[in-house]
Amino acid sequence: MAPIAHRTPLLAALSLLCLACMPALAAAQPPAPRPFGFAAVEHLAALRARAPYAVRSSALPRALTRLTYAQYRSIRFKPKDALWHAGSMFDVQFYHRGFAFTHEVHIYTVSQAGVREVHYRPSMFAFPPALARLRLAQNIGFAGVSIHYPLNSPNHRTAVIAFLGGTYFRVLGRNQVPGVTARGLTIDTAAVSGEEFPYFTDFWLVRPAPQARTMTIYALLQSRSISGAYRFVLTAGTITRVTVSAVLFPRRNITQLGIAPLTSMFLYGVNSARRRFDNWRPQVHDSDGLLMHTGSGAWLWRPLQNPLRLEVNRFMDHDPRGFGLIQRDRDFADYQDPAARFERRPSYWIEPLGRWGYGGVELVEIPASADIDYNVDAYWVPSAPVRAGQPLTFSYVLSAYLHSGERWPPGGKAVATRFGPVFHGTHELQGWRRTLIDFSGGDLEGLRSDQPVRAVVTATGATVSGVSVQRVPEDGNWRARFTVHPTGGPIDLSCYLELDGAALSETWTYQWTPRT
Repeated sequence: MAPIAHRTPLLAALSLLCLACMPALAAAQPPAPRPFGFAAVEHLAALRARAPYAVRSSALPRALTRLTYAQYRSIRFKPKDALWHAGSMFDVQFYHRGFAFTHEVHIYTVSQAGVREVHYRPSMFAFPPALARLRLAQNIGFAGVSIHYPLNSPNHRTAVIAFLGGTYFRVLGRNQVPGVTARGLTIDTAAVSGEEFPYFTDFWLVRPAPQARTMTIYALLQSRSISGAYRFVLTAGTITRVTVSAVLFPRRNITQLGIAPLTSMFLYGVNSARRRFDNWRPQVHDSDGLLMHTGSGAWLWRPLQNPLRLEVNRFMDHDPRGFGLIQRDRDFADYQDPAARFERRPSYWIEPLGRWGYGGVELVEIPASADIDYNVDAYWVPSAPVRAGQPLTFSYVLSAYLHSGERWPPGGKAVATRFGPVFHGTHELQGWRRTLIDFSGGDLEGLRSDQPVRAVVTATGATVSGVSVQRVPEDGNWRARFTVHPTGGPIDLSCYLELDGAALSETWTYQWTPRT
């Protein structure tokens, strides 16, 4: 450890906190302090919420703030300097500060020996020639942290969770590549006043037992409006799961709080109403739909779109059972991109723990022109007002997966959405759209093509005609087909398949704003 004079004020506060948690001293021998845990982080978050907001980050040399993204990515952590590289299934690597990642995060380890700060050293990183001549101070600190595990090979460790920038973090399961991203919290996303971005200021990494396959991480969140304590319990595997628990302490009233936020990219896909990109790839997206399991038990599927203008939709619910941004197209032929590997990008599913009450899943879709733009957000917005000084608690499980089997959802899935023009003879009917939705899975798989499967279609802002259902012999999907005629304003559509009054599929939902 560094000399006491170099320890941060937070580490000193932790020492005082441990002393405060001790019982009365015995006359002969003082008892050992209680182990560090979530209660200590919660206490620190409450203390910070009662104090004026302050940026807890040291100044960064100008040469690092002016890095391009490519230059920043060329700074590499040296794996030999990873924490716990020997003697554990997990090891820990760090991100350097620079480019847009200017906030400093303080990192500590928690073990039987107590709480110890991890100190930055420039020698931990390999710098490109253009940066190698920089003389960096020993107190620059880290921008983030990644946890590695032998996920795909016993001889190679993969980053199964990584925290970098604000409250963003990524989770990967077996055979997955980075795509959709999670966040700790959002504040006033898509609001006229502008979004406020909290950030994690501190992490405590609990050292797991040598053969443990689960690891616990604590974190402290800060922004002008709120302070929060977080616990992440990570279990890596084919489906990597993270159990997230949080206690939040608002400094002021907050108009809109986003719980369990997810961020993704959708440029275009087969469900794009009109494709406006000249690109060699058939589809480009990290996620192609928002899936919701409502408190009443209904399953809703909303295909994503890249709108011409900002679109915000909120799906109201009570005690939701789950929601997520999902990647359903899993064939290489869907994308034809051996570098990006969109077919291996994970789906993220959020399963609330406990009762979340009234609120809604909000979907934000932002116009994007390139696949580097993260233009889709989804999160839960509680209806209850967020008041200064009134703590909030919530917890959920985030699952990162490639294939959900018959779990999310258990019935038929909407696997493709297509639109096309409508003609009367040779004359195109302006504004009218032919709509085709393919469903597959669940009980649909075992049905003969002569079964009287029916499509239940509803619409607002339009009339619907020519509804039909047929089984496509070439792939076995069941295709619902209908024509949409706008009657004015935005159009909301829904469709599901039924047989003898029993639902066979999730409910496909879509919003379409006709061009004027």
